[in-house]
Amino acid sequence: MEARIIVTLKNGVLDPQGKAIANALNSLDFKSIQSVRQGKVFDIVLDDMPSETAQQTLEEVCKKLLTNTVVENYTIKLL
Repeated sequence: MEARIIVTLKNGVLDPQGKAIANALNSLDFKSIQSVRQGKVFDIVLDDMPSETAQQTLEEVCKKLLTNTVVENYTIKLL
């Protein structure tokens, strides 16, 4: 079983890396880019298990290690 976890900063949290990327893109003449929000993607391979069990396991992984839930959101997609 495979899953993808996408971690992004919550709305309202400053994203200096995203701002730097947007500035760099503008300096490279990508003038239509207004803003960039940077995030992380984790592709995870799990043992075969029921989808509900996988979802619960990945929720725990996100809360305990992969995210700072104070400033980040995450989405889990079972593939």
